[in-house]
Order: sequence, then structure tokens, then C-alpha cells
Amino acid sequence: MRWQKEQGQTLDSPVTRANLLVGKLLLLQQTTDRCAKQFTDKPLDSGNSLHGCNTASMRGTIVHRGRARPRPFAVPPLVSPRFVALQQLFISMDKILTAADAALRTLFARPAASQPSPAQAIPEADLSEDEQRLAGALMRVNHVGEVCAQALYNAQAMVTRDMHLRSHLIEAAREETDHLAWSRARLDALGQRPSLLNPLWFAGAFAIGLVAAKISDRVSLGFVVETENQVSAHLGSHLERLPEDDLASRAVVQRMKEDEERHAAEALAAGAVLLPPPVQNLMRAAAKVMTTTAHYV
Repeated sequence: MRWQKEQGQTLDSPVTRANLLVGKLLLLQQTTDRCAKQFTDKPLDSGNSLHGCNTASMRGTIVHRGRARPRPFAVPPLVSPRFVALQQLFISMDKILTAADAALRTLFARPAASQPSPAQAIPEADLSEDEQRLAGALMRVNHVGEVCAQALYNAQAMVTRDMHLRSHLIEAAREETDHLAWSRARLDALGQRPSLLNPLWFAGAFAIGLVAAKISDRVSLGFVVETENQVSAHLGSHLERLPEDDLASRAVVQRMKEDEERHAAEALAAGAVLLPPPVQNLMRAAAKVMTTTAHYV
């Protein structure tokens, strides 16, 4: 400090502040992304922000107290374009691997529920062969619906840039995993198998989720609302068709219906845009083909 005063430099002088800024920049270049993120959250008003430092270094100025001042010497960029490109690549790879893991778990692994099944404490009913076959076919259709829900939510979570929305979609997919496990358990109890075309259903729903998420987050949420509304309607019709004595299956379907309605309401509250009637009709036609086929295959 004494040397600085002798040289006519104080903490308020441009040269001293520039030296301090360079020290910060060089230190941040050696830190992890976690440390750098602390600067990205600050506005461009003090010269301490990541964007502010890079912008100032490119245009030959230093931002000080909201005003741009000429800098006495060159300041190197804080983060190189190569570092940013690698960071984006790693984020993209992480999303792709997460989606691939969800696909493999959904299609080829036995799902594990985080909550006990609503049918856990209900004894199995003595159903006739026809009743057992009907209940099994309806639960197979419900299982296909949960496979498609996994694909839809994971595709949307992979594309969206909104981290809050991504967390919401992942949490919804986790709840749908419970439905997947419950419906699979009911299939096993009824002596029935899942649909043989599950990979096809998953691929189709995943493609729809990708396209919707690419358009916008609000459209993506709109697909969630319409999908959940249609699934809820299907579950309501299944409650009317399930054998009266199959209380276990009815308990599972009723709980699934309540959860789907809640998911639709949450997506609508998050800013979903309602899809136009032609798109809704197209989705209903596709769902009709899926449910009719899954009833037998």
C-alpha cells in the first residue's frame, strides 16, 4: 500500500483496479465450473461478472461502477470458447445417457416403485378365466400408457433448457415409474404379460416428446396436459370395465387416475398452452390404435 501511494496509485485508481481485476480473472481461470458459476449469476454492473469480464476484454474496456472505462492493458478472456463448447458437449452427453438409461430400464428391467402399491393390502379375488383375461388385457393397456409416459417425460427433459422444468419432468417421470411398477405387478398377479410392442410404443412417444420440446416449453407442457387428460379418460373407462371383484386392480387404476389428473393440472399451472383441436384429435386417433393393439398384443 505504501508503494502504491508513492507511485500515486490508490485502490480507486484505474490501474490498481485493473490489476485487481486481472488477478481475479487469472484466479478464476484455474478454478472449477462451480466457482465460475458464482460470477455468472451476477449482473453486468461491477466488472466482476463472467459476461462482463469477457465483454470488457473484447471491446478494450473495463466495466467499473456501471460505466465502461479504457483499460491500461489487455485482459485475457475468462473462459475460452473451447471450454464452453466442451461444457455444452458434456451436458448434452449427460442428457442423452440419462434418456438412454431410462429407455433400457423401462423396456428391459423390472421397475422398482418408490411407494407401496395400492393393491398391496388387498387380497386377490377369485376371478373366472374370462374375467382374469379381461382384467389382464386392461392392465396391459395401462402398462403401455406408463411406458409411453416414461418416453414422453424423458424426451422433454432431455431437450428443455429450463432446469426448473427439467426437474419437474424428471419428478413426474419418477411418479410414472411407480405406475409402471404397479401395473406390471398386476399383470404378474393376473398371469398376463406386457405388450410385445413396448419398444415401438416407447419410440413413438419419445419422438413426440422431442418434437414438442423443440417447439417450445409451453407447447411441450401442452402435450403433457392433453396426454394426461386422455390417459385419465382411459383409466376412467377401465374402472367401468374391470370386474367388480378385482378390487386390487381397481385400487391401482383409481390411484393412477388421480395422479394423472394432478400431473395435468400441474402442467397447466406451469404455463402449458392448450393444443388446437386437430392436434388433440390426432392424438386421440393414435391412442385408439395403441390401446386397441395393446389389448391383444
